[in-house]
Amino acid sequence: MPENQKTIKQSVSLSGVGLHTGAEVTLTFHPAPVNYGKRFIRVDLEGRPEIHALVDHVVDTDRGTSIACNGAGVRTVEHVLAAVAGMDIDNLMIEVDQPETPIMDGSARFFIEALEKAGIVEQSALREYAELRTPVFYEEPENKVEMMAVPYPRFKVTSMINFETKVLGTQYAILEKMQDFRKEIAICRTFVFLHELEYLLNNNLIRGGDLNNAIVFVNKVVTQEELDRLAGVFHKPSVKVLKEGILNNLELNFDNEPARHKLLDVVGDLSLLGKPLKAHIIARRPGHKVNAQLTRLIKQQLIKDSKMNQGPLYDPNQPPVMDINQIKNILPHRPPFLLIDKIIEMSETRVVGVKNVTMNEPFFVGHFPDEPVMPGVLQVEAMAQAGGVLVLSTVENPQDYTTLFLKIDQVKFRQRVVPGDTLIFDLHITGPIRRGICNMKGVAYVGNKIVMEAEIMASIVEKGTNNLANPMK
Repeated sequence: MPENQKTIKQSVSLSGVGLHTGAEVTLTFHPAPVNYGKRFIRVDLEGRPEIHALVDHVVDTDRGTSIACNGAGVRTVEHVLAAVAGMDIDNLMIEVDQPETPIMDGSARFFIEALEKAGIVEQSALREYAELRTPVFYEEPENKVEMMAVPYPRFKVTSMINFETKVLGTQYAILEKMQDFRKEIAICRTFVFLHELEYLLNNNLIRGGDLNNAIVFVNKVVTQEELDRLAGVFHKPSVKVLKEGILNNLELNFDNEPARHKLLDVVGDLSLLGKPLKAHIIARRPGHKVNAQLTRLIKQQLIKDSKMNQGPLYDPNQPPVMDINQIKNILPHRPPFLLIDKIIEMSETRVVGVKNVTMNEPFFVGHFPDEPVMPGVLQVEAMAQAGGVLVLSTVENPQDYTTLFLKIDQVKFRQRVVPGDTLIFDLHITGPIRRGICNMKGVAYVGNKIVMEAEIMASIVEKGTNNLANPMK
């Protein structure tokens, strides 16, 4: 079914230190109107400048993702944005009173908990997804980095890291669906190697760094003198090293917590696309820089696909979701008026149907027989039949129902359809099905060319009666 945009019910705040400044930061989540997106507000600056959380505004990816515009910026936004994405929130105003977000424990856990406390509410506008149709690749062979995004019906991430050390070698993590983020990914903390930590501390780069907000891996022999010095730096009575090479006997939430945290970063950085993405992200050695680069490439490809009016991908070698016999089990139509040959894709809100147009079609006998053209009204009928498969699949015993036109609007014929063409109908439900009434928008393609489009309203009616169907299974 179509999904509405979401925001939070009420405002909620949390405080912590900033990783880089070491200053106390208060961050407040506020509800936001539809189509607002995610925006950070610098309340400590005159005019309360807004920074829209978009990849176009990324200005730095060293030790975190920083965004800036309107003369203001915010550092380390990735954990906050990952939490917002993990909570399935579209619109949010995020106030901060410092130039960075609080690091908390180095994970997204506390942001998730704050958003859960605020509560989630649906809004009146439908959510718009960024649906990838063409694979996108990015690599840095010298750094053994490979990043790709491939078309997929939902958002999925597969992440792999390998630091080629005894304490942290090859690890994998997978997020199959966003609903698993809170339980499987959100509590996973950032990590650092001891030699990196020493450099950062010595150069005053992470004044808010603490053993409570990162996992510190030790991949070298550490003397007691060094441990005592670190204890002083972190204001601890003492620090120790586990035999596995983790400073201060820290317990991991998962054996592969580092790989899961890298996946968390991917989720946060990719949310800078501005819309929830439908794609499978496969990331080998991800990091903020390459995450941002992949996000830019995805955005470029989405724009390119949009300009090309590229139709749904159709591979005749792949088995259909429904063949003609399965379609006949749902639709009451029969030849010569059964105008859909197969269904190649179907979700709760979308269906893609195929019609192979041949010279044997009975309507070509009388419709311009010397220069055959498929009648436009039959193109609309074929589109409606594809939509009928989708809407009838929302009711129990679909063979007991049929769909009837209530309205056809915004019909446009852009290209002739002739024998030998393969028509691809791509339909989306544009609003909730209420009282058996369904609204759909459809586009018909031949190859990558749009040949027809229309908006359709239909009713789901029980056969032999005027009773509208209850579309709730």
